This record gives sequence, structure tokens and C-alpha cells, in this order.
Amino acid sequence: MIDPVDIFLLSVDKLTDPADWLYVLIICGISIALWLSNKTHKMKKILLAVVFGVASLSSINTQAQVSVNINIGSQPQWGPAGYDHVDYYYLPDIDTYYNVPNKQYIYLNNGNWVFNNSLPSRYRNYDLYNSYKVVINSPKPYLSHKVHVKEYSKYKGYKGKQRVIRDSRSIRQSKPAGNKNKYREAKGNSKSREGKGNGKHGNGSGNNGKH
Repeated sequence: MIDPVDIFLLSVDKLTDPADWLYVLIICGISIALWLSNKTHKMKKILLAVVFGVASLSSINTQAQVSVNINIGSQPQWGPAGYDHVDYYYLPDIDTYYNVPNKQYIYLNNGNWVFNNSLPSRYRNYDLYNSYKVVINSPKPYLSHKVHVKEYSKYKGYKGKQRVIRDSRSIRQSKPAGNKNKYREAKGNSKSREGKGNGKHGNGSGNNGKH
């Protein structure tokens, strides 16, 4: 029988993500249960309870990761449409970053990075809905500011060429209503045609009766 300690050491050596530790604990728990299979029935129950608890924690952690990885609801209405997850926007026109989870603007002021919930007064006329935003999913992107200025300066003045979340939602909401109206119009037209047809048949019957 393989010693569970050896299994644990082999598993730890392969870890690439801290979240994988939970899965390693599950494997170790099962290994311990097998290793102590000749022990008392009470001990088996305790080990099985431990394994079940670790498995439950693993499931909760997985669900939490999914909710973190999808943050559409946290993205502002002026953000570019089509992204399930966004950490930062870079706004080339004003050389500013926006932290989506924290809802903060990050900009330079006298050589220092300032974190604020609103833009400074010098950008009061800046239109967030009509400007280009670059999605950046990496921690502290402002530390690579020089790289971003060089790479994304081509998007300066790129107004009106990027669909925002507000507009994409209004399009989705308007489509069903338009289809319903068309359906109602078509249904109404078909009824009026049937009514006209019935009137003609009625007149024909009346004429025949006179003859």
C-alpha cells in the first residue's frame, strides 16, 4: 500500500494553482481512508466525513471562482460590449485606467498615480460612451503604463467605433418587441382577409336566394 504522505508530496510538486490544494486534500483523504481500511468502523466513518467535507469546500470554491470570472453586472454601461470578465479599461484619449471591480479611475497627477471614484475636472467634457476603451485583464496595469501608451495610442480619437453595453442591451430589448408587433400585424391582416372573404360568400348566397 502506498503511503499517503508520499502521495501528498507527489501532488504538491505538481501544483500550479493555489485552488488545486483542495483537490490534493481530497486525494489525500481518500488515500488515508484506504490506508486505514483495516482500522475500526468508527475511524472509517470519521475519515469519510472528512473527505466529504473537503469535497464540499472544493465545490463551493469552484462556484466562487465562476462568479468571480464572470463580472458582466459590474461593468459600467459605457464599457465595450461582448466581454464576460473585465479587470481594467485603458482610456487612450485621457491616458487613464478604470478599475472595474473597485469602480475607480486611475490617472497620473504630478507624476503620481491617483485612485479616485470620479475623473478630475480637466476631463469634465470627456464622453465615456463615445470613446475607445482597451480591456486589460492583468493586475496593476498602470505599472506597464509606457508599454500601453506606445501600443494603444493608435486608438486616440477613435470615437463612435466601439459598441458599448448600454447600446447592446437596448438592441436586445427592442428586437422581441418588434417581432411581436409584426406578428400581431400579420395576425390582424389575416383576420381582416378572412372577414372580407366571408362577406363575399354571404353576398353570393343572398343573390342566389333572390334568383
